[in-house]
Amino acid sequence: MTRYFEVLQRDGAARIGKMLIGETKQTPFILDTQTLNSKNSLIVDAGSLWELDSCEEAEKELNRIRDENGEDSLIILPQQSYPPEVAEDIKNKAASKLDLNIRGATGIVYRPGCKPDGRDMYILEGAGCFENNARQFFNNLLDLKKNVSPDSAVYAPNICLPENLAMLVYLGIDILDNTRALVAAHSDMYLTTAGRFYLDSLAELPCRCEACACTSAAELKEMEKRKRAKILERHNINTLEAEISLVKEKIRAGMLREYVEGQCRTRPWLTALLRLADDEYDYLEERSPIARSNEMLANSSESLTRAEIRRFAERVQERYTPPRADVLVLLPCSAKKPYSTSNSHWKFINAIGNNRRYVHEMIITSPIGIVPRELELTYPAAHYDTAVTGYWDAEEKEWVAGCLERYLQKNNYGTIIAHVEDAYKQICEIVSERLGTEIIFTSTGNVTSPDSLKKLKEEVSKYSTGRTRNVEERKKDMMRCLADYQFGKGAGELLVPENSIIKGPFPKYQIFVGKKQLVTLIPQYGTLALTIAGAEIMISSRRYVVKIDDFVPRGSLLAPGVTKADPLIRPGDEVFVSGEKATCVGRAAMSGTEMQESGRGVAIDLRHVKKVE
Repeated sequence: MTRYFEVLQRDGAARIGKMLIGETKQTPFILDTQTLNSKNSLIVDAGSLWELDSCEEAEKELNRIRDENGEDSLIILPQQSYPPEVAEDIKNKAASKLDLNIRGATGIVYRPGCKPDGRDMYILEGAGCFENNARQFFNNLLDLKKNVSPDSAVYAPNICLPENLAMLVYLGIDILDNTRALVAAHSDMYLTTAGRFYLDSLAELPCRCEACACTSAAELKEMEKRKRAKILERHNINTLEAEISLVKEKIRAGMLREYVEGQCRTRPWLTALLRLADDEYDYLEERSPIARSNEMLANSSESLTRAEIRRFAERVQERYTPPRADVLVLLPCSAKKPYSTSNSHWKFINAIGNNRRYVHEMIITSPIGIVPRELELTYPAAHYDTAVTGYWDAEEKEWVAGCLERYLQKNNYGTIIAHVEDAYKQICEIVSERLGTEIIFTSTGNVTSPDSLKKLKEEVSKYSTGRTRNVEERKKDMMRCLADYQFGKGAGELLVPENSIIKGPFPKYQIFVGKKQLVTLIPQYGTLALTIAGAEIMISSRRYVVKIDDFVPRGSLLAPGVTKADPLIRPGDEVFVSGEKATCVGRAAMSGTEMQESGRGVAIDLRHVKKVE
């Protein structure tokens, strides 16, 4: 746990934080290696361990550096550097084990397999050697992230360029430097977020920063080399600074993923890096918020493997409990969200009419997969937009078909009716063939045509027998489904018991048992907010519970106050705080694992606090 670094805001693995050294420095930031080790520098490198003969000599040198720079700097402890080709066992045999006693903020070079020791900053060893080697770079970063405290800063030296900066921050790196930008300038290389250009290849300068505004490409080529390098240095650094400012704004807006999906196209290794990160589902999912306030833009094939998309699909399969119904009606998605507010879905609903009490409705969509009607408000089902061309590629079809197939393997229906066309119909046919299940198709060319709607009505009417649900039962089913999705199977029965009453208009339902309110539906995210009474039920079930000591928190709960937290908790989750002196309800600001392991930062924004007498 660190005393000198605090995370303030998260967007998946990316984060905005602050270094609590001297004048507070916000991260992510670009370290100027030209001023490294200068007086009053934020970060000071103590140099190579090869040059020091003993622990006493190293400690003496470090204390000299600390006295010289004061408490307002972070000292990188002496390290032994190796080329990346050197085997780890050789590195470990040669490594000196120094137990250094140094006051103030410190950083250390992290080596895969080494035991972390609670430093304020860890340096990713040899990061610059792994450009174009996406797998090795990501494996080393993942090893570091899994083994160090979540409130330690991570520094990746000698790898940052404007084209890869967003990706590096997205993966969880807090500190970068301008080494590559400076070297590029002295090689007549002009850096942009779209890639790098040799000056000789440019007819004009594609930038209007202060360094470029006072010259032209032709003039720059004719300058004396040293003067030209200075201008290119200023441009390259300006481009880095502009890019990191943009990245921080993307983090604040919760839109960094969308930006990275486009930016990774500048270099093949960046695209590979994003795909490798998506393959490590647990790493990104644990850090991804349960909901965002912004629209999710699904504009690339990588959107199918995005953590929030996969989490929704997994929870539909593992947590969602469908209502009792013998007839399943499969419907296409709509551009307008939630689907039931769209013109096409109003027509479907009117065609089904009073027979809705017999059927269960499921929407087929890309990239989400399948969306039960009860979850159409839930993020990201009501919050995404995607390019609509009428063409679905093979990966899309396979992903959605896989979701539907898995669902039908676990849930049995007497009749399945599909009111779909085009790719939706192809997906249903694929699943029908794989499972050997009959699916009745009702569209005659256009799903909203009078003939198609008439056939939908006729087929639904024909099979609308058996189990039925009235309006109140359908409302309760919806709230139970939401509770199961949010808190796990069985939560719906706890929070929406048989004797409960639903009040309020859709979509602002409230659950009461007698005069006691338990739950409110938040339509903005399609999630449930609980009262203290509801929280006490969930605490007894030990789900999404955070344990604290004998104190009464005010406004927010800080991470040091957490003694235990459910590892299923994700940023933005509704969580329930239990302590000897207080019961509270609030929204998680970090994952449950991070709450337990962090020494700084707000863990939960509290909404209700009840003193326990």
